[in-house]
Amino acid sequence: MKKTVIAFDFGASSGRAIKATYEDERLSYKEIHRFDNVPIYENGVMCHNYKMICGEIDKALEKAGTIDSIAFDTWGVDYGLLDKNGHLIKSPVHYRDTRTDSAPEKVFEKISPKELYEETGNQIMPINTLFQLTCEEESNADKLLFMPDLFAYYLCKKAVCEKTIASTSQMLNLKTGSWSKTVCDKCSINTSLFADICNSATVIGEKDGVKIIAAAGHDTQCAIAAMPAEKETTPAFLSCGTWSLIGCELDKPILTEKSRIDELSNELGANGKINYLKNISGLWLIQETRRALKRNGLDYTYNDLEQLARKEQPFTCFIDPDDSAFATEGDLPQRIRDFCKKTNQPVPESTGAVIRCIYESLAMKYRFAIEQISENTGKVFDVLHLLGGGTKDSFLCQMTADSLGFDVVAGPTEATAIGNIMLQLIALGEIEGIDKAREIIKKSENVKTYKPLNHEEWQRGYEKYCKIILNK
Repeated sequence: MKKTVIAFDFGASSGRAIKATYEDERLSYKEIHRFDNVPIYENGVMCHNYKMICGEIDKALEKAGTIDSIAFDTWGVDYGLLDKNGHLIKSPVHYRDTRTDSAPEKVFEKISPKELYEETGNQIMPINTLFQLTCEEESNADKLLFMPDLFAYYLCKKAVCEKTIASTSQMLNLKTGSWSKTVCDKCSINTSLFADICNSATVIGEKDGVKIIAAAGHDTQCAIAAMPAEKETTPAFLSCGTWSLIGCELDKPILTEKSRIDELSNELGANGKINYLKNISGLWLIQETRRALKRNGLDYTYNDLEQLARKEQPFTCFIDPDDSAFATEGDLPQRIRDFCKKTNQPVPESTGAVIRCIYESLAMKYRFAIEQISENTGKVFDVLHLLGGGTKDSFLCQMTADSLGFDVVAGPTEATAIGNIMLQLIALGEIEGIDKAREIIKKSENVKTYKPLNHEEWQRGYEKYCKIILNK
């Protein structure tokens, strides 16, 4: 039967609604609404503009026409708090707010990093929900809803906690699939604050006869669900957008001390697998650099910036994309210059040199992460599936192939939305499961393969990167 669904795919910088129709194993889709997701400040705290986003949801649904279902996917870790009457108490705080900068150290007074990792398997990052909650001043909260569940609640008033988004929190025990009593007790968090955990691809309610579905709340897991991997390969994935999440699928979590020290994360996939990955700052670095330049009267397109970067000398200077200096809004070009000066490297004076520094540093960090993942899993990867918005950036795709030394398969560009759509179709009983969904995607979506062109030159560049950035 023909089914028509709406996938709401919300990122930290923009949001959109994708309308899709599925019939006779054929999928067609188009974007029907898009908006900029610009944070607001309340009492000096950086927040998500929840009311604005809900207004954009309403606008999209007005354009949608007759549909069968709706599902949301968003970034991880952030949440909204409801009072006993089910009303949002305040705007959800943005993960880039600085309130959690020193939160991990306070938590480590109650539970060691080793025990925390053994319980949750998450890469320990100050932005994680656990650390946000320890900074929370609100005492009247009755329920916590992660962002995709909060938007679903806006439509159907059913409070649930979808499992993939829960697994970004640093509070979920991956072995049991429930909240970690150890972590919550030691950090004085009452688990009654959390809604019931539900599986991915679950119908949770209705609005005006339209089914509201928990697909995979975490956008990364939606993207990975749409990975068109061949069974004969040993694939890694890179979900590339504002953040870069690079890793592989496993049957069981890896909770070793080496894995923790290597800052690798275990998160639940929509298919029940463990997605073993590293969080790396991604195209945020380009996006925020462009915004900084625009504030100074230089209005470049992304293509303009790429072309400027292509003209610069390779391997002149590098940054660590995950250095705390680059985590917040501001003058990123100057921060990059300051970092290079501090690390005794040539300072990238031109805009093109700054952009090339970012591109090469990302590609180098991807290789470093793949090597760590290989060491911890014993897997030898032969292909990287690059998913999401980063597939549009041919410069980064080719650099990644050159850095890794094996093929990069770029696509689908709309992997996150397609994964959301497919999970809705699974929930509606139209598709048997994620394996079948991936077969359909392989047949219907265009992908482009980038082969390494000058790996030997990149090998020399990587050795230089390791000495400067990794002290190796």
